[in-house]
Amino acid sequence: MSLAIVHSRAQVGVEAPAVTVEAHLANGLPSLALVGLPETAVKESKDRVRSAILNSGFDFPPRRITLNLAPADLPKDGGRFDLAIALGVLAASGQLPANALDSVECLGELALSGTLRPVQGVLPAALAARAAGRTLVVPRENAEEASLASGLKVLAAGHLLELTAHFAGHTPLAPYQAQGLLKDRPPYPDLAEVQGQVAAKRALLVAAAGSHNLLFCGPPGTGKTLLASRLPGLLPPLEEQEALEVAAIHSVASHAPLQAWPQRPFRHPHHSASGAALVGGGSRPKPGEITLAHQGVLFLDELPEFDRKVLEVLREPLESGEIVIARAHDKVRFPARFQLVAAMNPCPCGYLGDPGGRCRCTPEQIQRYRSKLSGPLLDRIDLHLTVAREATTLQPPTHVGPGSTEAAAEVSRARRLQLRRQGCANAFLDLKGLRQHCLLATDDRAWLEEACERLNLSLRAAHRILKVARTLADLEQVEDIARHHLGEALQYRPEPLS
Repeated sequence: MSLAIVHSRAQVGVEAPAVTVEAHLANGLPSLALVGLPETAVKESKDRVRSAILNSGFDFPPRRITLNLAPADLPKDGGRFDLAIALGVLAASGQLPANALDSVECLGELALSGTLRPVQGVLPAALAARAAGRTLVVPRENAEEASLASGLKVLAAGHLLELTAHFAGHTPLAPYQAQGLLKDRPPYPDLAEVQGQVAAKRALLVAAAGSHNLLFCGPPGTGKTLLASRLPGLLPPLEEQEALEVAAIHSVASHAPLQAWPQRPFRHPHHSASGAALVGGGSRPKPGEITLAHQGVLFLDELPEFDRKVLEVLREPLESGEIVIARAHDKVRFPARFQLVAAMNPCPCGYLGDPGGRCRCTPEQIQRYRSKLSGPLLDRIDLHLTVAREATTLQPPTHVGPGSTEAAAEVSRARRLQLRRQGCANAFLDLKGLRQHCLLATDDRAWLEEACERLNLSLRAAHRILKVARTLADLEQVEDIARHHLGEALQYRPEPLS
């Protein structure tokens, strides 16, 4: 047979669209043409494939070979198609039975010796292959990652010869048996290690319980970064579907196969990060920090030091939970459902309001510093908290308060209540859900409306106050939102930062 078809997968963002590799042999002068919008790394595969076939003891057909990667309008990049191309050439030349390749999808880069090398983005391809009902063939180093797609039959090989012997029926490969990615990871830092800061710990608990965004404002050295790093330890463990989403993102972004079951991410980009580093981008779009923080925490320290244009790109993902990167030929969609925790100083020197009078900033300097943060961005942050300086003591406190384990148990109870009631965390309630699950008594509604008018709060801010109040009620395991819940929620909307 002079025509063979092999199935493979491309990589576009965190998706894996199907690619059909068609190999056709015709009479004429020996040549090899590769079509289907291949980029440089794909074009070079014909040289790798030729050497791999010859060094594996097979004949490279001295005929006119045409290789088509369909669909023709989908850009192809990387060495992930090497294995599919090699098997297609061998099947088209009659050295392998073509019908043995009908029910498999192949991913893998070939060395000149025929050895299979691992590739990026195997997990999205594995999930897509499972949905298509096909067996996935991958390099041995990628097999454990591919096995995260439960129910998928995975064939793992280290050399082209192993696969040719399998498809020819000489030495069948047994389906890969998953060893189970390591799930015992180092624990997150404990909340009990933070001295004092009772109000900040309370805000952290509320933020974790309702998945609310949080802004700490206070002088240097008060523990803002220390507090933020404790938030992932308060969040519930990832569900299987959430873990697969996180693993798929890191599979696409990392050059090495996954070695452990993913935890909730905690991303901490430097304030000099560009917009592309934060949201993703490039000629071949890659996920940025907000996507790498999906289902986890994005911590922005020294918030006003970020470029204002960089911060403004956060506004849409904070609402929609995704980021769309548009290019001339396509759009790439990345998930970005993260929890924002930010920290800032009250003024450029950081000591505004210090009892010792250390601040020497002029009102104009303070205004210029704070004007780097736009009102719409601050409106999307549910909890604003001033972190005060604690008394200096090097002696470990005798009463440290609740640790991460106790706080996480409270958060878990509140989250389970939210999932049973509305199917999502309170921070993600839409307008319909807000009106259904955040009902107030007539007097309380009038009281909140008057408070919002006096504080000059927007309607979005009022809605976020309701969501925070709903979370406070859930922490107490009560059905109705009371006046004291609204009062505490209002305390997290200080007028100077609204």
